[in-house]
Amino acid sequence: MGHREDLLQGAKRCLLEKGFARTSARDIVAASGTNLASIGYHYGSKDALLVEAYVQAMQEWGDEFQPGTAIGADLESASSTIERFEMVWNRIIELFPTRKPLWALSVEVAVHAEDLPQMREGLSKAQPFGWSALVALFHGVDESEVDEQMTGTLGRFYAALLNGVMSLWLFSPDTAPSGRDLAEAMRAILVLHQGATVGAGPTV
Repeated sequence: MGHREDLLQGAKRCLLEKGFARTSARDIVAASGTNLASIGYHYGSKDALLVEAYVQAMQEWGDEFQPGTAIGADLESASSTIERFEMVWNRIIELFPTRKPLWALSVEVAVHAEDLPQMREGLSKAQPFGWSALVALFHGVDESEVDEQMTGTLGRFYAALLNGVMSLWLFSPDTAPSGRDLAEAMRAILVLHQGATVGAGPTV
């Protein structure tokens, strides 16, 4: 590996161990075996490097669900959208203990966004790519099939749900929802919607 990749791997380790705010440039240099000048040369700034490291860490998490992986193959057995929805959540929750530092980072970004303006700006630009990947995951389609409208509606919905559920698991695993709980809630919403549609009177 060259210095660029060494820095990225070192930054990921620092993020998962210390978080955004407590990771210094010297921490990254020590973890990567490089030097301070390398950060500016390859990434422009420490914040830009940390943003890329965080995005890559999230992508690696998503890769665990891709077709060809054990989880991806299991998801292909779903017979309906709601069954796949439940299965995806079950797998996300099963992986939670090993991915807890990653979700803690997401909470840190949300809580300290005002103190991390450069990182917030960089992650805001990367968000649509994450939303698109979530639509592909929950609907079992190739990401190339996810258009801008789906990304902006379904993608943001799944991202909001994901961050909320993981925050609940960080706060209190004993009371956090399971995949079945989330699927039952979705079914209840659909039933209520169908009832409202059937019982709706004429519009003026």
